Order: sequence, then C-alpha cells, then structure tokens
Amino acid sequence: MNSLRLALVSNFRAEASPSMLVCGDRLYDSLCAEHPHLATTRIQPDYSYRLRQLPRLGKMRLALETDKMLNRFWDYPRHLKSQVSQFNLFHICDQSYASLVHILPPERTGVFCHDLDVFRSILQPDKYPRSLRYNTIQRYALNGFRKAAVVFYTTQSVRDEILHYQLITPDKLVQVPLGIAPEFSPGDANSNLTDRIQQQIGDRPFLLNISGNLKRKRLDVLLETYARLRYHHPELLLVRVGPEWEPDMQTRIDRLGIRHGIRLFSQLEQKDLVELYQQAAIVLMTSEAEGFGMPLIEALACGSVAVVSDIPVLREVGSNAAVYCPVGNPDAWAKTISHLLNHLEAAPELSLRLRQVKKYTWSAHAKIIAQTYQERILSQTATQQSLQVFAS
Repeated sequence: MNSLRLALVSNFRAEASPSMLVCGDRLYDSLCAEHPHLATTRIQPDYSYRLRQLPRLGKMRLALETDKMLNRFWDYPRHLKSQVSQFNLFHICDQSYASLVHILPPERTGVFCHDLDVFRSILQPDKYPRSLRYNTIQRYALNGFRKAAVVFYTTQSVRDEILHYQLITPDKLVQVPLGIAPEFSPGDANSNLTDRIQQQIGDRPFLLNISGNLKRKRLDVLLETYARLRYHHPELLLVRVGPEWEPDMQTRIDRLGIRHGIRLFSQLEQKDLVELYQQAAIVLMTSEAEGFGMPLIEALACGSVAVVSDIPVLREVGSNAAVYCPVGNPDAWAKTISHLLNHLEAAPELSLRLRQVKKYTWSAHAKIIAQTYQERILSQTATQQSLQVFAS
C-alpha cells in the first residue's frame, strides 16, 4: 500500500441515534474533502434482524437487545476482520463500539469517546445496575477502549471522568469538540415549518426539547417544569423531538394533565429541525449529565434562547451565552423560563450566542483528528521502523 488509508469504523445506521449519525457523517465528509491524503473509507455494515422478525417475540425487549448484541459482537467483528489488511489506520466513531479494538491493531486504532454512558453499570454499579450478561459484554468493550492508541474526547468533563476512573493515561487523550453544520443559522421572517409540523403547532409559542429517553436526560424535570408553566402561560406548547415517551413518562404526562399541550416528533429532516430551533420561544436541556450537548450549540447557532442544566459540561460548551438552572429543580426552571417569556431582553444577547458557537465546526473537528493520526501514530510508526532497520 503506497497511500495512507483510514478506516472510519461507523455505527450501524439502523440502530444509531440521530446525533451519532450526524457525527459520523460530518467527520467522513470533512476528512474526504479536506484531508485526501488519508484516503478515508467508511466501514458500516448492514444491520441484521433475527429475533425481531419473529412473530410476537420480535417486539419484546429481549429480542431487540439480543439482535443488538449479535450485530455488535458477532456480525461487525467478522465483517471488519476481513478488511483489516487494507488500512493503515482505524478510527472507531463511538466508544460503544470499542470492543472492535480487540480485532484491530490497537497501536494504529483510535476511539472517539462522546461519554461513558455505556460503561456506567461497570463504573457505577450501585447507581446503574445491569445484568451479568450485559456487564460481561461491556467489560469486554471497556477493555478494548483501554487498549486503543488514542482516545478522542469532547469536553473537559469527559476527560475528567476518564481520568477519575483511570481508564486511559493522560498521554493518550486528545480533545476534539464537535461541530455545527452551516444550515444551523438564524432564520428570517420568511422561514416556515412544513405543513405537517405547522398543523400541530399553529401560531402558538412553544418550548423545544431535543432528547432521547435516557435517565440522565431528566425528562421528569422537563414535564414537571412545563406543567408549572401552563398555569401562567396556558397558550404555551412543549415540542419534543425524540423517541416515543417511556411508560413512566406517559403516566406522568397524564397525572399532570398536560398531554393536550405536548407535541412529539420522532423523526425530522434537518431543515425542519433548524426551523424549530429558529421559531422556538426557548430551547430546554434538563439533563443531569451530558458528554457535549449538541442541542445547545445547535440552538445557539440558530439564535435561540437556551435554558440548560447548570452542569460543568454545558457551562464549558455554552459559557455565558446560555441561561442555567439547577439540576432537578422544576420550580426554579419554571420561574426562570416564565421570567424570560415575559422579558426576553433578559436573555444573553443574540450576538453573544452566535459568537460563542463560531469555534464549533466540523472542519476543525476533522483537522484535529487527521493531525493526531499523522503526528501521534504515523510518525511514531515510521520512527520505530527506522530504528528496527538501523538495529538490523
């Protein structure tokens, strides 16, 4: 092989979250366009459905989890193993796929660490208990994570956690903030939502939340906050982009009597998401933990007012361009949001919001990763080869 070849080991498209797909897609596009010397190839096998196709059984949680484990720990390794000899470098786009390091040359493999969620049941078993089977599999993945030559992380908070649990030595760590697509920008007076969304929202003001169903997203705080706001702002809607509510959240919605004010969109085109950001009265992030917080920088890039949890990672990313509320305190959230709805001038200035996110680009993201492989791995490999030749 005369030219350098980088394998971008990507998440299964069928099971990845929207944010993971965005991260992988934008990195691939930027590497191909701006760093052609690496000759980047995406590895992304098709997802195989086994138990999910069976009548009755296919809808059970066990069937879905078993299919996921078979794809990640059997199908993907077999697919990847046949291609190892074709590449000089390997970049695993998501730490939850770190088990793949075991079949790759670890000295030429990097892993991108968005957060440590997938390893919580091992690192904090009392708070996040899981089955023995799950923990055995994730311990295998964690061991792969620790073998990698370099680990990229998003924020100082992620780095602090990695070092706290002594997973990786500091010399292996490289910070790489995420980016924002150019489409995320302030709107104009002519921007419009698609008919499907407009019919459900109308001309009513709305709060916007972009989130999954993970416990750390604190959707209980989101719903409790909205219920309190409805007393003083009865016209206000809560719009959420994410999966269907879990049963416990469905129960809470009915108990609070707020179902008629909630709008849920499970899948949206990027242009629709951008326009939701642009038209939202306020964007909310009620999480108690995050690895980076893409909705925050996307909201700020669109000129939105963002009210988020007062946690270190969101302080790092949003600085003084966002408004912060204490974790798990819906009374404080409702008071802050109500004040902003009545006095929008109290929010950080638009120029400050836009200035804060200028540094978050996918071009800068890809540049750091490309330079790291060039300087930390390829140059060291070349030096070692030269020493071997000299010694012989």
